[in-house]
Amino acid sequence: MRRVRPGALLLTLQLAAAGPALAQAMPSARSAADSLRARIELVRTSPAGFPLPTIDSISAGDRIVPVATRIPGTLAVVRGNLDVFGVVDGDAIAIDGDVIVHEGGRVHGNAYAAFGRVRLEGGMVQGETRAFQGKVVALPRGVVVNSPAGDTSRALGISLGWLAMLVGIGLGVLIFAGGYLDAVVETLEHSFSRSLWVGLAGQLAIIPALLILTVGLAITILGILLIPFGIVAFALAVAGVVTLGFLAAAQLTGRSMLGRKTRPISERGIALQALVLGLVLFLGLWVLGAALTWSPVAALAVRGAALAVTWVAATAGFGAAILSRGGTRRAEVAPAPAIAPEPFNWQTPTPVQGVVAARRPTPPPRPAER
Repeated sequence: MRRVRPGALLLTLQLAAAGPALAQAMPSARSAADSLRARIELVRTSPAGFPLPTIDSISAGDRIVPVATRIPGTLAVVRGNLDVFGVVDGDAIAIDGDVIVHEGGRVHGNAYAAFGRVRLEGGMVQGETRAFQGKVVALPRGVVVNSPAGDTSRALGISLGWLAMLVGIGLGVLIFAGGYLDAVVETLEHSFSRSLWVGLAGQLAIIPALLILTVGLAITILGILLIPFGIVAFALAVAGVVTLGFLAAAQLTGRSMLGRKTRPISERGIALQALVLGLVLFLGLWVLGAALTWSPVAALAVRGAALAVTWVAATAGFGAAILSRGGTRRAEVAPAPAIAPEPFNWQTPTPVQGVVAARRPTPPPRPAER
């Protein structure tokens, strides 16, 4: 009779004990693999999906492309994040995860994220950027998705661009239409409250006026052809009047801030200083709100204040531009009351209530005249 070795017996007992656990683990592993395949096929077959490589080339879990590492083709992961510190020559794809392109990282193809996000943390994607959240949200090339640093830089760029554009427009208005701007500033200075109410009424009347213009042009056949041009001309006219009024409000605000501390320069120089200062004050709130984009609560508070201040200035300036008929009519200032001239000191006062008027003394007669 062959003797049974203790080691073989122990191994047989371990396999017998682990048999049920292995039998349970194998179906769970197969179900997990089937789940991953189903997730990949969902993205592949979706009408709004994006191209994917073969299933055997998609790795499960997180994947990192280290610095100074170059991936020659497309790199895709499922159920994990794809962190790119190096270079990916093809597409960077993450399913149920994020594609994160860190500083120094480059993706020469496209960046796709299914049920995740695409984040650029200092890196660059030369191709298309998409995020799939049950439906594909297509974005322009190079756009950073849900990146606080990228959102803040874009918001700052937009705010500073508006400031530079308004300063350029204001300089042009001062050079070529300074008299019209002065008339609007005078109207706004002498009747601010009236200008505010007129501006509010003008804002409410924009849509009805546009409808009246459209109906008036539609009466004739030639007018129907001119409706698009009429709408564009009306929009340009309203934008011009609003811009002129806002520049007037900015110049008035800047002049009040400068006060008498201005240097002895020309009138146009003082007007330019006041205009630039006023624009910086108004647009500075928007720039501050853009700088706080990384903090949504603080940015919302600052932008709310900036919107309120800008609306009041634009509305009052719009009303002043309407009252001054686009700067063609100066504000009517009431003349100062006339001051009665003082009586001459040499005049003799009239007797009042028994007071005898003083007489001029006369010299005594000479002896020859007696």
